[in-house]
Amino acid sequence: MSGVPEDTISRGLPGEQSAPRTRREARERYRGTDRRQARGLPSTSTGARSLRQAAQPGASLGAGHLGLGAAVLTGLEALGGIVFFLVHWDDYANPWPTAAAWALFVVAASAVLATVLTYGERLTGLAFGLICVVLACIVTLDFIGIWPQHDVGHTATASMAAGFALLPITTLRPAREVIAAIVTLGLAFVVYAVVSTPLTPATLPGIVTTVAVTIVPPSIALFVVHRFRQLVQRELDRVLVQSNVGAPQFAVGMLASDELARLDLAAEKLLDAVANGSDPLPLSDASSSVAASLATELRLHLIEGRRETWLYHAITESDHLGRSVAVADPSALAGHLTPAQRDGLLQALWQMVGDGRSQQPGVPVVSVTLGPVGTDGHPVSDDTMDVPVVIESRGVPRRRLGPAAWTALQRIGPYTDTVRDGVLHVTAHCVVNRHPQM
Repeated sequence: MSGVPEDTISRGLPGEQSAPRTRREARERYRGTDRRQARGLPSTSTGARSLRQAAQPGASLGAGHLGLGAAVLTGLEALGGIVFFLVHWDDYANPWPTAAAWALFVVAASAVLATVLTYGERLTGLAFGLICVVLACIVTLDFIGIWPQHDVGHTATASMAAGFALLPITTLRPAREVIAAIVTLGLAFVVYAVVSTPLTPATLPGIVTTVAVTIVPPSIALFVVHRFRQLVQRELDRVLVQSNVGAPQFAVGMLASDELARLDLAAEKLLDAVANGSDPLPLSDASSSVAASLATELRLHLIEGRRETWLYHAITESDHLGRSVAVADPSALAGHLTPAQRDGLLQALWQMVGDGRSQQPGVPVVSVTLGPVGTDGHPVSDDTMDVPVVIESRGVPRRRLGPAAWTALQRIGPYTDTVRDGVLHVTAHCVVNRHPQM
């Protein structure tokens, strides 16, 4: 008989992995499977689904409105380009290739609009590839039509609209794909300008302007969409973490809740197997190993549940704070803080973290240390104690911290701040109840 413990979950739910032996192993397994699970949320929770949606390349969580505005801007540019082309029709030696390019642009734009309205704000890789091929044909036809003029800076119309056509696509496809399309389009314009247009003081400004108008708008749109998604994900992460403000002094986090649900299901299956006789007593070696594994994990939860405070869960369950904040609270003093003090501490951490990038690899952007109590200047009485909260911030310089950060620190308690070697040091006197009711 195999000595490997059998997981009762995998017997009832095919495809599940074996039960982790420690909490650390459980966390590492979750970090390696799904980005949201790395933050500590159960994969089936509303928060996890929302954050996965925010990370998707499609137009989600408000990015669709940006795509709509980009589409309107593209339509206005195309309308202006068509009017310019018709007004200067007689100036073209052979206007029909450019006219065909505009006709293809209108048909393609109508087809894409109908597809988005029918199937939603999603664009598959195959569809994006087809759009790129159509845009290449439009650019080629326009280049053929304006070749006899030998002045791309003053005659290009439909090919410039191809750059604006990438504006709404920035909300529908990954950034690397759109960047590749922008770079390809820019290189095509540069090569064509060098080959077809004499580079003189009279033509060079027009060439530079044409290339800039073609590639700069989609590049700016790409940056705006990227920053918008970062803002949405951070604010959603912040809302999810804020729920820890009202948590009890000692409580399990969202990841631990998911683990406990799994353990509960495994224990129920094992007990049910014993009750209905499918796994008779005495238990087999495999069932005994499963029971011992479940008992070990439950004991680990019981022990660690008395050490992990709300602050520990708020940091580890946040994708942004978890990468940037280090907490040292060996006496679990954070559990004594009132909801107002907790909220102030979290708000201050969010302000001090900034973009979460540390200049020194491996060094946290913000370090928080609570305790020890009873030191000089931090008295302890029968009912209250003064908990020293020391915050070291390397993320945002002191001069860039706004009033919101200092107001949040005041909610923790009286504080003093100094700057040493470019690091902001804040020491707050947090007076708390020695016997909290939470």
